[in-house]
Amino acid sequence: METPPLVSAAEWDAARRKLLVKEKELTRAHDALAAERRRMPWTEVTADYRFDGPAGRVRLPDLFEGRRQLIVYRFFFEPGVHGWPERGCVGCSMMADQVGHLAHLNARNTTYVRVSRAPQPDIARLKAEMGWTAPWYTLTDSFDADFGVDEWHGTNVFVRDGDRVFRTYFLNHRGDEALGSTWSYLDLTPFGRQEDWEDSPEGYPQDPAYSWWRRHDEYETGDDPWEGRLAEKVAATKEHARASAAESS
Repeated sequence: METPPLVSAAEWDAARRKLLVKEKELTRAHDALAAERRRMPWTEVTADYRFDGPAGRVRLPDLFEGRRQLIVYRFFFEPGVHGWPERGCVGCSMMADQVGHLAHLNARNTTYVRVSRAPQPDIARLKAEMGWTAPWYTLTDSFDADFGVDEWHGTNVFVRDGDRVFRTYFLNHRGDEALGSTWSYLDLTPFGRQEDWEDSPEGYPQDPAYSWWRRHDEYETGDDPWEGRLAEKVAATKEHARASAAESS
């Protein structure tokens, strides 16, 4: 294997700073793309899709669990898929393993679910064996074919206005494989991360950066880790990091 050259620490820092210029350009381009995505047109979903869930038959609006935004991942777990019935699709299983804690998405008025054609008992068994907790429903109609995920995995995004549901975005293939973090999912949604630095249409929900952030067990308790002093606490954390680094050098 031909490896890159060995250099001094100073030369490494210079190479890192050079690459950082391009990385920041990529970050800004990503932000601009997300802003454009938030301005994508919506298309209304008029078909009455039905799903089997742990508590019985439900409709598409029910998948939102009362929230405004819905992310639906099509997981291949069903007869005919390699591994059935003991295992789900290899790639879909890797995707499931890398999804972050859903409390953070829920705090942004967003629900994440999976759908497959496997019966609910098989889904419940696989969830328990793999340690997955995300809501998971059984397809009963043409939902997968109608939304581009009848042949391969993919992620659809929807928004709800009462009982009216609109499709807002779709991602598959390598773009789909890059998902997993709270931020990657929120950047697909029509309202985005909902922080005030984002370029969003007038009137979209937004809060100051960091203000809504919580440890995942603090959302339900209502605990405020910032104790009402967001700017002070963030500044103190940064100062502590600088002091700690100085003491170690």
